[in-house]
Amino acid sequence: MSHLLAVSDAIAAHARLHPRKTGTRDSKRVLTFGAWDERATRLANGLLALGLEKGDRVGLLAYNCVEWMEMYVALARSGLVAVPINFRLMAPEIAYILEHAEAQAVIVQDDLVERIEPIRADLPLEADRYVRFGGAGTPAGWTGYEALIAAASTTPPTVTVRPEDPFALMYTSGTTGKPKGAMRNHEGNALIALATAVEFGFSRDDTALLVMPLCHANSLYFALTFMYLGATIVVDDRKSFDPEGLLATLAQEKVTFTSLVPTHYIMMLGLPAAVKAKYDVSAVEKLLISSAPARKDTKLAILDYFKNSGLFELYGSSEAGWVTLLRPEEQIDRLGTVGREWAGSGAIKILDPDGKEVPDGEVGELYSRTAYVFDGYWKNPEKTAEAFRGEWCSVGDMARRDEDGYIQLVDRKSNMIISGGENIYPSEVETVIGTHTSVKDVAVIGIPHEKWGETVQAVVVLHDPSADPKAAEAAILDWCKERLAGYKRPRSIIFVQDDEMPRTATGKILHRTLRELMSRDKAMS
Repeated sequence: MSHLLAVSDAIAAHARLHPRKTGTRDSKRVLTFGAWDERATRLANGLLALGLEKGDRVGLLAYNCVEWMEMYVALARSGLVAVPINFRLMAPEIAYILEHAEAQAVIVQDDLVERIEPIRADLPLEADRYVRFGGAGTPAGWTGYEALIAAASTTPPTVTVRPEDPFALMYTSGTTGKPKGAMRNHEGNALIALATAVEFGFSRDDTALLVMPLCHANSLYFALTFMYLGATIVVDDRKSFDPEGLLATLAQEKVTFTSLVPTHYIMMLGLPAAVKAKYDVSAVEKLLISSAPARKDTKLAILDYFKNSGLFELYGSSEAGWVTLLRPEEQIDRLGTVGREWAGSGAIKILDPDGKEVPDGEVGELYSRTAYVFDGYWKNPEKTAEAFRGEWCSVGDMARRDEDGYIQLVDRKSNMIISGGENIYPSEVETVIGTHTSVKDVAVIGIPHEKWGETVQAVVVLHDPSADPKAAEAAILDWCKERLAGYKRPRSIIFVQDDEMPRTATGKILHRTLRELMSRDKAMS
């Protein structure tokens, strides 16, 4: 049987080769590779001792912290499947993911326990499979994370993990209002890590700072890359983005790489010149900007401040992995594109609705063929079938390719909104707003925002056209507050009459037309 080095094997190898080297750290804890390997083994054995078996799903709910590094390696070592959950989600959203994934256990940071307690009665988990870390003591009804580790064996579990076995269910916001679990396997982890290391020129001498949430594919892919290499991973464990704090960490830890969204860069570069001058960021050699379009002035400001660094831009997804890469020397000359296919991405096709390739310069749906593509959506064969044409995968993005092979994203088939790097599907927000008794119809769109890229705007038709709009807006926003994560909530609501909502001949709301109307009205005001 062929064997591909799993990420847990890589950590074990680095523990043997350089056990005292710092493997990962946050502001509170430092783990050498030796300690990281031992704690991951103990955690793996501790979870299996709870009665969990290979293939069982384990929910992970935490802010960024070094424990993510332990959990990902421990689950890989025990054959358990990680279900990372966005810490911004509210209790009903978390409940859906845990129930849909059929999670058999959940590991929760102390600060987020309040998101789990209200839904415990609805989750069919055994009492000792609620694991908690980060607080003082362990309240009744919870298993202590540190106690679980302390009591477990340091002998690696005798679980055979094969390349094709699932590593994680990465839940993405759903175009139909419910998240979908993208199944990613161990072989995909190794291949995307290898491709990333080769294309970026990373080595074991790098120090990477992970700022993006570790429940997201972006930070997970880069974490895997540096785990395989044996480089040092610094986890930014602040609960909210701190631009000066980031500069301080870059300087103090002599970070060589980090990945940020445009909003992060805008906030950081917007600091007073005197503040920015305090920090020596000369060690930074490579930077990534991704998840949302970036303006020319933003890119130039990044290059001006980080004088020793090259800037990269990636396009990808939880499903396909990385698909395109825009390299440092292309940033300005190819502004507005997301680069070309790269060594790890295999190939790209731009197809029309009939599955035929469109000529260069014309818009079609972007399909990619990557060696690390996902295995489909958990318990959703229909959506899995929609994502593939043979071995070619699409997440519904519309694009055009120029004669040199550079890809420009034109629109999202799903009307997805990107706010501060978070993906938001209008249908999910529309489903929540549409259940309010006063709402007859609703459309949710993204509107441009200088800092966040886009913000969520709801356009609502009320059952009672004569209702007080201020009272209706307050009631609907309160409704959303209880049911949606903060980044998904509309900041305001525009009320229109039924005949003012742009629709197709069959009555379907035209989101693109609505965005154009809102942009025009804003420009005229």
